[in-house]
Amino acid sequence: MRLAITHRTRYDFDEPVVHALQRLRLTPKHTSGQTIVEWSMHLDGAHRELEYDDHNCNTTTLVSVDPGVTHVEIECRGVVETDDRMGVMGRHSGCLPIWHFTGQTALTKPGAAMKGLLSGFDAKGDRLAMLHDLSARILSQVAYETGRTDSETSAEESAASGRGVCQDHSHIFIGCARALGVPARYVSGYLSMDGTASQEAGHAWAEAFVPELGWVGFDVSNGISPDARYVRVATGNDYREAAPITGISFGSGNNRLSVELEVLHQTVAQ
Repeated sequence: MRLAITHRTRYDFDEPVVHALQRLRLTPKHTSGQTIVEWSMHLDGAHRELEYDDHNCNTTTLVSVDPGVTHVEIECRGVVETDDRMGVMGRHSGCLPIWHFTGQTALTKPGAAMKGLLSGFDAKGDRLAMLHDLSARILSQVAYETGRTDSETSAEESAASGRGVCQDHSHIFIGCARALGVPARYVSGYLSMDGTASQEAGHAWAEAFVPELGWVGFDVSNGISPDARYVRVATGNDYREAAPITGISFGSGNNRLSVELEVLHQTVAQ
């Protein structure tokens, strides 16, 4: 599948910026099942300081906001070709050992609600089947609902409320998988949605490690494993390590965020 993506993020500031830095994880990964045909990033009100691969092998761009501006816009455009690998990403790579992804974080640590979700699961059985069952159980007990959580909501808080979005579903899955001794990680990226190109935000899902297959994806919110409609951009222990944009310092004043995202399925001429 050939996907054309346009992603615009705009910050509007109440006062002129004194000093601000942003860390951007907005460049898709060169990874199994996807090929980056073209990708560009345009900055208005900011400039690049450097680009590097972080410890999760995410392409990371550090940008400095121009002093005195009252808005910053980041526009990414590109084309990505994808294959359907039925969620199987394959062997582990990078500098981090597998066991690194078994440790809980503040966003994934289970409490009473998540421990209740784990009731009856056998960590010694068929791992792949267990993980699919876990994904289905989370979706059945934590309804997808916007406006109830934010980027700081923990997996336990979402599980206890019975409401959440893709970020919350992913954190709950990751925390539960780790509690069962299964390495798991967070994925941020894009999803080509049926019937619409315009979206309000990117997508998120989880990956768990299955020894005979490697990393396998689970999109709890949609009840499937990622297919050719998905584009992987960044991975990490949780949302904080894979967030598209992280502000290091905005200086003084408040800011407002707006996002425009379009993911189009392109037809390739034969």
